[in-house]
Amino acid sequence: MNLPGAIETAPVALERLAEWERALGEAIRGKPEILRLSLVCLLSKGHLLIEDVPGVGKTTLAHAIAKSVQCEFHRLQFTSDMLPSDVIGVTIYNAHSEAFEFKPGPIFTNFLLADEINRATPKTQSALLEAMNDSQVTIDGRSLPLPDPFMVVATQNPVEHHGTYPLPESQLDRFLMRLRIGYPDRISERQILRTAMRPAETHVPTVLSNADVTRAQEWVPQVRVDDALVDYMLAIVDRTRSFESFSLGVSPRGAQALYRASQALALLEGRDYVIPDDIKRLVGPVFAHRVVINTRAVLTQRSTELAERLLQDILTLVDVPL
Repeated sequence: MNLPGAIETAPVALERLAEWERALGEAIRGKPEILRLSLVCLLSKGHLLIEDVPGVGKTTLAHAIAKSVQCEFHRLQFTSDMLPSDVIGVTIYNAHSEAFEFKPGPIFTNFLLADEINRATPKTQSALLEAMNDSQVTIDGRSLPLPDPFMVVATQNPVEHHGTYPLPESQLDRFLMRLRIGYPDRISERQILRTAMRPAETHVPTVLSNADVTRAQEWVPQVRVDDALVDYMLAIVDRTRSFESFSLGVSPRGAQALYRASQALALLEGRDYVIPDDIKRLVGPVFAHRVVINTRAVLTQRSTELAERLLQDILTLVDVPL
């Protein structure tokens, strides 16, 4: 590939990204598409929401992503009694210095694993809004920048489960992508059972450095997107806003997320240009959690699954550029 302005070490770094994928494959077996999309989210400077039923590897995937990169990492288990100060930090009085001091919370890190984020109350969930949108936290009238790179990898159980607080639309819109892992196939599940008592064999090594991640993220905006493909994306977005089954369509932030993600996917596929299949592949993961389905369309299926199916229907209604 020939990225404009790319340095000569690009093939070496791209091989490191492939090595990163292979390392994650040892932790999450039989889910190559999930791993590829996770890396797309990282390169797009986005945040990742992993939603599924308990026990399918949500936390394992989130933990593996964070530990495989040589960056600072914090894990935060969200609970119903957690307060916003448990996330962003608190200002306390130091009797020795006779002054107030700010004690940073776990959000001041490169990778924040927000485990079971929807078990916390909406008040605590909102503590992440500014950080996820602006990579900064404001406390006591001061805006404090977060480290670079900064990524939230959150897991959540489906809203139908007991003890959960559904994430509001404003929070969901700040996640670039939402993935569902699903159950493994028979062969992969056999491998999981064989290695369940030998955790050392599934340890994910540190593959990427902070510089590797930053360099790859800088290449993503250089991937070319033809004007016809931009019109194709906007046509899909416009359809979601007028589609009869949706009461809320995709926001401009969602359109930007699809644009960046398609560039990152093309880069990982070894191209310096985006093709229509890149966009089709990403519409579900990037848009399904951003749309709101009206009550008439929700019958017996989970709304997340129905949203993905309806988005595929929209793709059939929009002409693909030649």
